[in-house]
Amino acid sequence: MRQPNKKLRLPSLVGRRKKEGFNFIKEKVWRKLQGWEGKLLSQVGREVLIKAVIQAIPTYATGCFKLPLGLCHEIETMIKKFWWGQRGDKRKIHWLKWDELTKSKLEGGMGFRDIAMFNDFLLAKQAWRLLKNLESLFYKVFKACFFPNCTIMEAKHTSGGSHAWNSILNGRDVLLRGCRWRIGNGKAMSIWQHHWLPRRHPPQVLSPMVDTLVDAKVTTLIEETSRQWNHEMIDGIFTPLEAELIKAIPLSWCEAEDSLF
Repeated sequence: MRQPNKKLRLPSLVGRRKKEGFNFIKEKVWRKLQGWEGKLLSQVGREVLIKAVIQAIPTYATGCFKLPLGLCHEIETMIKKFWWGQRGDKRKIHWLKWDELTKSKLEGGMGFRDIAMFNDFLLAKQAWRLLKNLESLFYKVFKACFFPNCTIMEAKHTSGGSHAWNSILNGRDVLLRGCRWRIGNGKAMSIWQHHWLPRRHPPQVLSPMVDTLVDAKVTTLIEETSRQWNHEMIDGIFTPLEAELIKAIPLSWCEAEDSLF
């Protein structure tokens, strides 16, 4: 089978058959494990090789592209077999599930990396760069091509987008689940849709939605002249618990913009 052309050790073109395009990662992992299989390695030795070598192999690719889940699972299957000392077709008992092994050692696991989850983390980091590093060449190129009239947070998935762009949007969606809004002037934040309440969970408003304020921004709740919360309005809209949370949020005296953190 003809291998896809590569640039900077990554496929220059990713088509519909994405798994085949990234199979070179699995083959590289397989070659490394085959070279170690016949050696008498202790459990500690296997752990060091898995963490320092095997799990480092996909890192460059996972920082640029969303890898197919099937490929991630196949790589993890090879790692599991190596960890439990399986050689060739001779089966070994797997005493713990992979989900347990990926937990921290403080939680009874081994601290191995969940490849798919780490992939999402690295792509979220790229999306964060597009949100914060507005002077970089990376931002200027992607801004002009994919989201010229909005920020990365409002950008839409398109059928004509490259796999690299769609991968970054996957990371953006991870950010949207975990980011919180810091209130400036309240003009960018929707009262009902965005995560802005200062509590761990849930960070969005749960009070019943008011029909006349469905699309209202948080700035609606702030008195323009005094830059203070409109206590009467807040008490009339939100549940007592959420009203107290909102009124306790400090407001800036200047016209600072809302920001994600």
